[in-house]
Order: sequence, then structure tokens, then C-alpha cells
Amino acid sequence: MKQSQALLGFAALSQDTRLEILRLLVRAGPEGLAAGVVAEEVGTSPSNLSFHLKELERAGLISARREARSILYSADYASLRELVQFLTEDCCAGRREVCGPTAAGKASRKSRTAAMC
Repeated sequence: MKQSQALLGFAALSQDTRLEILRLLVRAGPEGLAAGVVAEEVGTSPSNLSFHLKELERAGLISARREARSILYSADYASLRELVQFLTEDCCAGRREVCGPTAAGKASRKSRTAAMC
């Protein structure tokens, strides 16, 4: 991943509502969620949601697809992995074995931080 693309991703995630939307879509899985469901879950208006979805899509973190009369949004897991990998590719002076897995499952935030270096 190029630095310019990583910056787009981090900029998109630096806003509360967009981070909440992305986390919701990650939990929803590859099936994704309809825009109306996302708006309801995050408690925002459809027009406000549209703005945030556009920013996440522009950053390459989510994708949209039409199913019948609905537009379903889902997390782009490949892009998310690339973004995490961008952060950790030089982890611990290139000693990747020290960093451990980037997805720590249900480990505590403190444990994940310690595992990262």
C-alpha cells in the first residue's frame, strides 16, 4: 500500500461516525448491511450517512453493491488488512516474529499493544 492510500484510510477513520460505521460493517461480515440499517444503528440521518459512506468508499475501506432496491455496504477486508500491514511492516526493526498476529482476536487492548512491540 502506498503512503497516499494509507493517509486516505487513516483520514477517513479519524472521524467518530465513520469509525463506528466501519466497525459495524466489519461485524456484519461480507454480506454487509443496507444503508438504512447502518443509519439506524449509528443513529444518523440518511443524508449524513451518505456523506460518511462516500468518504469510506473513497478511501477504499468499504464497497457498495445493489441488491434489488437496496444498496448494501460491506467492509473491504483486503484493504483493511493492507492498512494494518502498512502500520506493522517495519514493526520491531523488521523482526516480524516479535509483532505477532495483527488480529489479536478478543485479547485486551493492553495485550494487543504489548504484542505489537
